[in-house]
Amino acid sequence: MRSPNTLDRDKALQTRHTRLARKAVALAVCGLLAAGCAKAGTAGSASGGGTGAADPVKVGLVYSKTGPLAAYGKQYVEGFKAGLDYATHGTGAVAGHKVEVEERDDAGDPAKAVSAAKDLIGKGVKVLAGSTASGVALQVAPLAAQNKVLFISGPAAADAITGVNKYTFRSGRQSYQDIQAGASYLSAPAGKKVTVLAQDNAFGQANVAAVKAILGAKGATVDTVLAPPSATDLTPFAAQAKAAKPDLLFVAWAGDTAAALWTSLTQQEVLATTNVVTGLDLAASYPLYGTGADRISFLNHYFAGAAGTEVEKAMTDAVAKAGAKPDIFTPDGFTAAQMIVHAAEAAKGSTADTDALVKALEGWSFDGVKGTLTVRAADHALLQPMFQVKLTGAGATAAPSVTATLAPENVAPPVAAMAG
Repeated sequence: MRSPNTLDRDKALQTRHTRLARKAVALAVCGLLAAGCAKAGTAGSASGGGTGAADPVKVGLVYSKTGPLAAYGKQYVEGFKAGLDYATHGTGAVAGHKVEVEERDDAGDPAKAVSAAKDLIGKGVKVLAGSTASGVALQVAPLAAQNKVLFISGPAAADAITGVNKYTFRSGRQSYQDIQAGASYLSAPAGKKVTVLAQDNAFGQANVAAVKAILGAKGATVDTVLAPPSATDLTPFAAQAKAAKPDLLFVAWAGDTAAALWTSLTQQEVLATTNVVTGLDLAASYPLYGTGADRISFLNHYFAGAAGTEVEKAMTDAVAKAGAKPDIFTPDGFTAAQMIVHAAEAAKGSTADTDALVKALEGWSFDGVKGTLTVRAADHALLQPMFQVKLTGAGATAAPSVTATLAPENVAPPVAAMAG
């Protein structure tokens, strides 16, 4: 039997334990309340009302920083930075959420692009953009659908990107729009012969398919001369194009072998004997056309000063401030930033619900660098103006000017069936 002193001591210990337990419960409740308050504050800051830190809008740019299309990639990134500043009014944030951009170099290699995209997605990135090359975009697009990630393809022009899945959009033009602009130079295609001179890659094949779909459907006979992308001696292909004796030679070419191609075409006297239509490339290529430039009919996606819009002026000023000059694919980056910011704004700064981002972009019309742009809801084609252009002068004095602006509806691609 315990003594009275022992009983008193036990009672005191029990009372102390009870007080400690009640204090722990109180602290736990306060902790839960504090956590709830912190969450409420974060949510409020997302819509501009709270004081907590908002989750960033994470964007992954996977593009050709190096490789054969590095010049295009550089323009794209310069445009993206200018567009982000423009669309966020210089804040770099959407509804209180800072836009964090992580760049990855795919060097034009689809395998590298897919690896980079997977790594970014694994880090929680819900928005991907870039894709300088068509072959890259066609590999990244399925990955976006599998992971429910918003993907905005850039300069990649392959028509197959349009409608490939509900999560894929584009911020540039596509091959069909190029061909429609080129077809405007051939008023009566029926019975005419058209030869497509292109690289045997996704971009070249897309152009071949578009020429057949447009001019072939109007009664023209279409044949091809395709060169391996790795070819550096292009004289045999220029000779084949001349031997075909087409009524119109459509040249679809991209990358650092353009100089060799136009040299070969000039040496083979193709420009002097054939009606040649091609897309006007980046500014560095203007001298490459040589003295035969005035005999080429140019279609054009964009060149510095082509549009004359207020948005173009804003882009030009921003790019110049960064020490660069706008070029053919600068608008693609600028437009991508506009699209991302618009989608994030519609979702109040959150990228968690990708379907909400998709819904915000579908059917959206907005003022872009080239004029009024519209994201077609049915297949995510980007409807936009295209240009007919002439190049005057030779060498360092060669300069483009617009001879006609083709309305978006006049160069719009047919509606593609949206894949799952």
